[in-house]
Amino acid sequence: MKFKQARVIMILKPGKQPTEFTSYRPISLLPIISKILEKLLLHRLLSNPHSQDWIPSHQFGFRKAHSTIQQCHHLTTIINKTLEDHQYCSAVFLDVSQAFDKVWHQGLLLKIQQTPPSNYFNILQSYLQSHQLVVTYNNNTSQPVHMLSVVPQGSVLGPFLYTLYMADIPQSPNTILSTFADDTAILSNHSNPITASANLQTNLQSIEKWTRKWKIKINEEKSKHVTFSLRRGNCPQLIFNQVSIPQADAVKYMGLHLDRRLTWNCHISTLRKHLDLRTKELYCIIGKHSPLSLNKKLLIYRAILKPAWTYGIELWGCASPSNIAKIQRYQSKI
Repeated sequence: MKFKQARVIMILKPGKQPTEFTSYRPISLLPIISKILEKLLLHRLLSNPHSQDWIPSHQFGFRKAHSTIQQCHHLTTIINKTLEDHQYCSAVFLDVSQAFDKVWHQGLLLKIQQTPPSNYFNILQSYLQSHQLVVTYNNNTSQPVHMLSVVPQGSVLGPFLYTLYMADIPQSPNTILSTFADDTAILSNHSNPITASANLQTNLQSIEKWTRKWKIKINEEKSKHVTFSLRRGNCPQLIFNQVSIPQADAVKYMGLHLDRRLTWNCHISTLRKHLDLRTKELYCIIGKHSPLSLNKKLLIYRAILKPAWTYGIELWGCASPSNIAKIQRYQSKI
């Protein structure tokens, strides 16, 4: 049983009230020997010649040679094609609430039974059953609690099992589905904004039934609906679980801010503010009065500041000269 017991450490979020439960970030620590066994099992599963068929092509998360930038590149390519054709792209970005914590074990076992070879079912069933957690805070430890609907946080097998659980999400020939772990984006292109949203709404209705069947919770208030187009007006409102999905002119996705005309103005402006705040925090060690040598200051810049503004430059590097100048001025100042 010790192999299946997770020790959860509660860490207070910065600036939050210590008396509120939601103010803490739970960090799950699993036994080392358990992780070794999981890694061996995962290696066996992925060495199966049919393992690539278990993960759908729209899933970019937890796969070799797939990254967040490639996922964003896939989406921006579709959006750019829409802008070039002077069409409307109705896009919804769904927020899956507590994705890994709400995986229904019975449903997952049913999907495992239908996907990998049958000789792996018993060991995966044993892996999911009888998992426990204990919570540690201020040297106090709670009694063990059984976990009935969760993929163990920090586990080696967890991402693979979550991918299997979400693999059969409904798709439509009139929409484009793209996922990275639990980040789900669905796009619909058409010259008529009403038709674009109607096609997307049809797909959302099938996803709505699917989420109820497999006990998956979508946070409608945190989801976003964006109309990408060079033309005026927005696509009609989308409904999910009888709740209107909020419309926005830009959305933050995979660390990048995508605005409706894909000018990257929102992303670069937000990035510049973030860099100014981070530079202010580091000024005491990289400023002109710091006793550090120039080489050490450059090392701090390259390790902390430069990665922040170079992330996604393959995509937003094509922005207008006035937007690029905002980053160039920052770099010159540093």
